[in-house]
Amino acid sequence: MDRYTTEFAFELRTCRWAERAWPPDEPASDDHAFVVARQLGTKRRRWDTIVLECDPEALRERANFGAERLDGDLLHVVRNAPAEWSYYRDCLPHPGYPWRYVREAIHRADDREILETRKNGNRIEIRRKWPYPDDWVRRIVAIENKPDLDASAARALGAQLEYDVAVGLADEVWVATRRTGDPVERALFEDLPVEAGILALEPETLAAEVTWYPRSLAVDDPGTRILERPDGGRRDGSAARFEYVDPDAKRETRLEIAERAYERGWRSFADTMRPDCRHFELRSRDGLQLEPYCAAKGRCQTAAECSGGCAEFEPEPPVWRTRGWPIEGGPGKRCKRLLEDRRRRHRPGL
Repeated sequence: MDRYTTEFAFELRTCRWAERAWPPDEPASDDHAFVVARQLGTKRRRWDTIVLECDPEALRERANFGAERLDGDLLHVVRNAPAEWSYYRDCLPHPGYPWRYVREAIHRADDREILETRKNGNRIEIRRKWPYPDDWVRRIVAIENKPDLDASAARALGAQLEYDVAVGLADEVWVATRRTGDPVERALFEDLPVEAGILALEPETLAAEVTWYPRSLAVDDPGTRILERPDGGRRDGSAARFEYVDPDAKRETRLEIAERAYERGWRSFADTMRPDCRHFELRSRDGLQLEPYCAAKGRCQTAAECSGGCAEFEPEPPVWRTRGWPIEGGPGKRCKRLLEDRRRRHRPGL
């Protein structure tokens, strides 16, 4: 039986392939480091897989700030914090919102020990502990996973990729689909933007072939966000509604996306599933990857299926959770710790 019929299972294999073999058709090099994440993006667009191409040294410097992401408020503080003590209003650019939110961010940064603070009378002074490496991310690559192009979820793929190309938040956009073995992969016949690359992946063996190379997108230029499309059919010649996206806004959004990808990775699927169910397991048949497995369903379950609303859900027996001292929880917590350990290995310096 094919274990990778669902998009979720195929997505996990795509992430593992990217972790092992990115960039495609190029030899491994010590000049690059890669961080792979899944299911994140902006409020208007969510990508299945994201690959961050990083500078290795700068990636290690980023680890000084911990495994958790830095949101926009924290980035504003740590990127502009001075090397010497200074009153925060004198050294930080005006954020465009009330200063009280900046003070909250300063206290959060101090609690995380990524910023030094002190009181001088009734003034809060700050000093950086390390310079934030703005160049730790070289490129962002977005991948849409569509193992079955006949599925209903693939119908909107062309419009989604057109949006990605027009906005230009990612340096490259790809479609990963199941390899058919045909002389010409059928993904090439789909109505997709020519700027998008196409990857044919065999999920069982993690063998992949590039059937169409992508074009690099103009991430430093203004983007175009399509707000409304003509809906009068093929003969409708009316114009679409759109707005421009400022390059500076794109730059900030890209960095926030990279921070979220750095925190989450792609092995965080257990955070939205129920590893505390007695039927939840992690299995590996090829020794390359741990995948979720439901003993009740007898297969790799999807994240949507593995929830408290599942009819097969049974909590772990209490005796499973009382081994070790102090109480460390049952196999479900051990699964989450194991995935977290593997996630940390791909963030050097942590």
